[in-house]
Amino acid sequence: MLANMACSLIEHKRINTTVAKAKALRVFVEPLITKSKAENNVTAEKGTHNRRIVFKNLRDKYAVTELFSTVAEKVGDRPGGYTRIIKLGNRLGDNADMAMIELVDFNEIYNAGKAKKKTTRRSRRGGSKGEDTQVAETVEETKADAGKTEEPKADKVAEVEAKKESEAKKEAKVEKAEKTEVTPEKEAISEEKAETKADEKPEAKSDAKDGDSETKKDDNKE
Repeated sequence: MLANMACSLIEHKRINTTVAKAKALRVFVEPLITKSKAENNVTAEKGTHNRRIVFKNLRDKYAVTELFSTVAEKVGDRPGGYTRIIKLGNRLGDNADMAMIELVDFNEIYNAGKAKKKTTRRSRRGGSKGEDTQVAETVEETKADAGKTEEPKADKVAEVEAKKESEAKKEAKVEKAEKTEVTPEKEAISEEKAETKADEKPEAKSDAKDGDSETKKDDNKE
């Protein structure tokens, strides 16, 4: 029964069955899918050995070829968990728990919006050196980013200071121009002062001459 269900799952990529049978089928079929992966069939000897083991369990050459061709290519990047069980409710006749078991990578609707994750492997050998190099690289990257961020800030500060200096110079020039400018009222006042000074000087001279002449006459009389 498990062999027939596994062949149907490999051929149709999903089948409906009871929950108990689906759980038993998962335990049966996932090791066979692991044996069909390309990383486990690098040499010809390993490939033939794995094919014989899978054929011993499935007993269907068409299912074996499908498993080692399309299914193995699709499941190559997945480390495990090739199947998914989705419960469908109770069956009407005997009220049994029904479920759908499917191959995860062949559900295009469910995996449409998900991006593939990058697999990274870390080795324990020379871990301290690797960590030191990683820390140094991160520090250099942060320094470079800081330099990139600081350069535009310095340019902005310099621009602001230059603008302030230019504005201060303009204000100083305006003040000087205002001081040096002569208004028509000031011109009129200066002209009036000059006229008054000119009028006062001849009068003073004439008074002095009159006084001198009077003193001379008095002297002659005496």
